[in-house]
Amino acid sequence: MKKQILTTALLVFMFVGCTAQTTIKLPEPQKTGGMPLMEALNNRKTQRNFSERELSQQQLSNLLWAATGVNREDGRMTAPTASNHQQMVIFVALKNGVYQYFPQTHELKLHLAGDHRLVFARQQPTFNAPVLLAFVSDWDKMTRYDNDETKKKYSKTDAGNISQNVYLYCASEGMATVAIGNFDAELFSKTLKLGSNYYPVINQAVGFPQ
Repeated sequence: MKKQILTTALLVFMFVGCTAQTTIKLPEPQKTGGMPLMEALNNRKTQRNFSERELSQQQLSNLLWAATGVNREDGRMTAPTASNHQQMVIFVALKNGVYQYFPQTHELKLHLAGDHRLVFARQQPTFNAPVLLAFVSDWDKMTRYDNDETKKKYSKTDAGNISQNVYLYCASEGMATVAIGNFDAELFSKTLKLGSNYYPVINQAVGFPQ
């Protein structure tokens, strides 16, 4: 029992500690249970005030899978994308670094060390949330469209689908979340060193209500 407690404590320390891990292999998402859909819809709401409570690795795993994880053997996902381009990239800002989520392997890879939550949301208290997500469209993957306006339109639609998945997961788990349109996209792209093919659409803060 003591060994199990020490192991759990070590995992929590590695997850929320000051040193950013290069790769975080997330636990398998829990794909059953949770609140019934109609109750989750009834409880869905925006909350901007967050407590200091951190998400566990399991909760982060479930959150990202709900957002846009792989739910079929052919690699398709929980959130649709136009023509199945699967161009939406999720960046995850934690206190110790910014990670990119890779749905096919269900893991996080370090993109930028340090606390950069402020570039995900520039309003207090939103940027104090323990997890901030950015939904960014990689236009290089949208090969069936040949103009920026079309790519922009579908990118916004696809990001909205992902955001609603996050809202429903948070409603089911008693978490707080808010979609963030008020962020500096230019500063965001510069800080994360994104190429011109990346189009930041919307961000979202996730945590527990204060």
